[in-house]
Amino acid sequence: MARPATKRRSTKPVVVDITGGYESEAPVEHKHFCAAPPPIQRITAPDVSGRRLELLETFGKKWVSGTTLNYYFYNRATDGRTVRLIDGSTQFRSWSSNSEAEKNVVRNAFKTWKNLGIGLEFKEVDNREDAQIRIAFERGDGFWSYMGRDILEFPANDRTMNFGVNLANYPDGPDTALHEIGHTLGFPHEHQNPNAGIVWDEEKVYAALAAPPNQWNRDKTFWNIIRKIPTSEVRGSNWDPNSVMHYPFQPGLIKQPAQYAASGITPAGGLSALDKEYIRQFYPPLVKSDYKTLTPFQSEPLALTPGQQANFYLTPTRTRSYTIQTFGESDTVMVLYEDAPGADPIYITGDDDGGQDYNAKLTLRLVRDRRYILRVRLYSAETPGDTAVMVW
Repeated sequence: MARPATKRRSTKPVVVDITGGYESEAPVEHKHFCAAPPPIQRITAPDVSGRRLELLETFGKKWVSGTTLNYYFYNRATDGRTVRLIDGSTQFRSWSSNSEAEKNVVRNAFKTWKNLGIGLEFKEVDNREDAQIRIAFERGDGFWSYMGRDILEFPANDRTMNFGVNLANYPDGPDTALHEIGHTLGFPHEHQNPNAGIVWDEEKVYAALAAPPNQWNRDKTFWNIIRKIPTSEVRGSNWDPNSVMHYPFQPGLIKQPAQYAASGITPAGGLSALDKEYIRQFYPPLVKSDYKTLTPFQSEPLALTPGQQANFYLTPTRTRSYTIQTFGESDTVMVLYEDAPGADPIYITGDDDGGQDYNAKLTLRLVRDRRYILRVRLYSAETPGDTAVMVW
């Protein structure tokens, strides 16, 4: 089994007062913005700092290449929750959508990401227990998604993504779906890139986001707009104002850079060139030559740089309990699948030793002549190349 999670759960989005604004399906003067929840914080050993911590922040939310992410649309009459309105009354808010056109906006967004040739698969499933991504359409709860692998921390009856306006009738529906899936792939808001050099007229920003249709409080506005994300979470040095992960901003909210003070910022729409470049860097497609054979009692060196991964086939000749473990002073995530004939690889278990003083380790029963896939992604190593994996 995997070792205990090294993360703690964040507070989920809670609606206590809804004052309107989200109910209109007509085009609006101001945009509905994404209210991304705070990510779950990784708990690390006390001495973890510097470059090691930066690499954990960069890669810790990302998936291993070769992962199939199943997504599910809530569809039961009981799916939803009761919220309290501003006048003190309560109302049941459904998580389901009867609109296939709306669901198709999301389906097409998954296809758009996949068509970039990345090393991830997306598959719609009918059973919520089989899904990592669980999508709701609660009107009044805005747009949001949890970040990357954080979605694994929540049970099947919890949403991991929400669309608060009918995407089929919303002019920015396709980009909104791309944006929320981008968060699930581990990408933060681009306008919070510290390399952007944006200087906000903060009180105007707070006032603009407090107005309909968003009606955010100051904490939510600070977290999703004004706060700068850590430099370590930014891939590369370029700020990309055309990224699908960037909000549009009306004139008057930005003081610097000067060219945006009067005009505001309006991303071009769709995935930008840098969006496409970065997603391919994080999730390169896998080919047959990427796989090695892992043999019991034979150590396999992991000649990896930060963010790279190694892939192995393992076919036991005996049915028994096995241990699979990394060695060396390194931070890694290790994931094991069964390579079932004619089906997508089936996730079995995994372990993440990032920021801890132990090595990733799996102990479990494997069946003779079944083929398994082991994927190991390196966050960082004390000495480059000085780490290995073994099964016994």
